[in-house]
Amino acid sequence: MSLEAAIQKTWGSFQLQVAFQTHGGVLGLLGASGCGKSKTLQCITGIERPDAGHISLDGRVFFDSSRHINMAVQKRRVGYLFQHYALFPNMTVAENIACGIRQSVSEQERKEKMYTMMERMRLTGLEKQKPSQLSGGQQQRVALARILVNEPDILLLDEPFSALDSYLKERVMTELKELLRQFQKDSIIVTHSRDEAYQLCDSIAVLHNGQLEVIGKTADVFAQTQTRSVAVLTGCKNIAAVKKMGTYEVFVPDWGISLTTSHPVGDTICAVGVRGHAFHQYVTDNAYPIRVLEEIEQPFEWIVKFRYEQQRSASPAVWWRFAKTDRPQQLEAPLGVRPQDVLLLYK
Repeated sequence: MSLEAAIQKTWGSFQLQVAFQTHGGVLGLLGASGCGKSKTLQCITGIERPDAGHISLDGRVFFDSSRHINMAVQKRRVGYLFQHYALFPNMTVAENIACGIRQSVSEQERKEKMYTMMERMRLTGLEKQKPSQLSGGQQQRVALARILVNEPDILLLDEPFSALDSYLKERVMTELKELLRQFQKDSIIVTHSRDEAYQLCDSIAVLHNGQLEVIGKTADVFAQTQTRSVAVLTGCKNIAAVKKMGTYEVFVPDWGISLTTSHPVGDTICAVGVRGHAFHQYVTDNAYPIRVLEEIEQPFEWIVKFRYEQQRSASPAVWWRFAKTDRPQQLEAPLGVRPQDVLLLYK
């Protein structure tokens, strides 16, 4: 199935204007808080009505402002997982799941569907428990069971890990990845976490201030970042203004160095980004001496903050990250960056 969405909506001073199409698999809506990710989902489900635009799923029109179409929420067959799951606290697990089954189903079929879904979601034995008696991961599985038992045509997940601690999050993420694979229909996940987006999503759409900055395959978006906001959201710590010096060369005033690039430098170039893991002592391209300012030990890696020898003293330190097993004997040696790892940023 394919979702096509062109949404325009204004809330006070905030304007949402996005257009995208899904092509199977899991699409991630990545962006900072307040950029319009959740509002986009709410327009698709029908909770919010766009001011203008068009939304359709596999040819079924949900909304079309020009044709005055606005399909009722219950007819859209959209599965929507709220941030905090929205389970009924006074109902048992079985009763919560049963709420998702259409009223037209017979009582016998309702029970069969409920128990089949409980078994599929590994909830057997918990049917009489209340939500408050469940772990965060179990609550999420109940909420997903309630959605999936109604056989939706698309699955929308709004920050599915926001209610979980870091330990539980890793385990639940693995479970959700397998569930999405089994779903075999389009899914959309809203997240502000680049790690969640990278692990779960086949493609990513990056939103910034209500606008769609870029959409593409996940690996391509991370590797071929072209705007400052996308670079920041995908975890790039080192961003600096540049001047174009040649077709494949820029000068970075704050760092006091020139960098060779693998892609032609456009006339509208405004900055470059270099990810922390892109620095290597064995790389001779773009290699310059450094001065170490700080070493930060983390459980599985080191973060080294440094300045180039010609770097402006008032400019932010540059971040270099590497696995603990890769720590060099001497840190203050020329550090290089491959031309293909220099991100060219145009706005």
